[in-house]
Amino acid sequence: MQPVSILLNIFWILIGGAWMAFGWLVAAIVMAITIIGLPWARAAFNIAVYTLLPFGSKAVRRDEITGQSDIGTGSLGVIGNLIWLVLAGWWLALGHVITAIILAVTIIGIPFAWAHLKLAGIALWPIGKVIVPA
Repeated sequence: MQPVSILLNIFWILIGGAWMAFGWLVAAIVMAITIIGLPWARAAFNIAVYTLLPFGSKAVRRDEITGQSDIGTGSLGVIGNLIWLVLAGWWLALGHVITAIILAVTIIGIPFAWAHLKLAGIALWPIGKVIVPA
C-alpha cells in the first residue's frame, strides 16, 4: 500500500470509517447467527474490511475478474442481493449516505464523502463483488 493510501486510511478511520465498518461487522454477525444468512455474512465480512481501509483497494464484480459467471454473479446472486437489500443493505447504505452528507460540508471531507457514496452503492448490492488492489 502506498504512503498516500495509508495516510488517507488513517484519516478515514478517524472521521467515520470505523463506525461504518462496525456496522458492516454487526450485519455480518447477525447474518452468520441465522445460519441461512452465511452467504451474506461472508460478503459483509469482506466489505467490512474494505470499509475499514478503502483507499488503495476497489470493489469489482467477480465475473469481471474471472471472466465467467458464478452463483454470486448470476441469477441466484440477484435474488441474494434483493434479500440483502431488504434485510441489511438499505440501513448500511443510509448510514454511508448520512456520513457522506456530513463530511461533504467541509472541503477536506469531500474525498471521504465520495468514498462513502461508493460504499453506499456496494451496501445495496454486495453479493458477487470482490475487493482488489486499486
